Amino acid sequence: MGFLSQLSSWLGMKKREVQVLVLGLDNSGKSTILNQLKPPEAQTTEVVPTVGFNVEKFTTKTLTFSAFDMSGQGRYRNLWENYYREAHGLIFVVDSTDRLRMAVARDELWQLLDHKEVAARKMPLLLFANKMDEKGALSAVEVTQSLGIDLIRGRSWHIVASCAVTGEGLVEGTDWLSGKIKEYLESLRK
Repeated sequence: MGFLSQLSSWLGMKKREVQVLVLGLDNSGKSTILNQLKPPEAQTTEVVPTVGFNVEKFTTKTLTFSAFDMSGQGRYRNLWENYYREAHGLIFVVDSTDRLRMAVARDELWQLLDHKEVAARKMPLLLFANKMDEKGALSAVEVTQSLGIDLIRGRSWHIVASCAVTGEGLVEGTDWLSGKIKEYLESLRK
């Protein structure tokens, strides 16, 4: 533990650790986003598809995240629900260029939001409309409409146009999520 980490821990200023689920269909860019969010020295040069799940850590200005990178392949999606109970926030990643599977992404998102463990808790939802740098990508507004996100009630949500390869939009999204998770945790204490 470095001197500043130790000092902040002694002073009670250590960043709180929270758990988030990173969900979405396969090939949407979940693992690449998490790789970009890690410190430069921890990033890998080659990101491989997730089988099952991986746990990655990253920090924002105020929180340390344990991010459960869940496989988006059809045969693994039923595993997602095993992790809902411990989550403080949700990140849903959509491939903005994959128009053919947008309906599948919508179904998976709404199945997630309707699950009893998620519906009963009002944890925030961050959506990354990923691959915005590619030709033919839907805009964040078009992704919002395609997924029916504007129909979400009683839960804080935010969509960000992103590019996992360059990191565009990732800091904006995680900063928003940090603030909303802190609000969510405060509401649980009341």
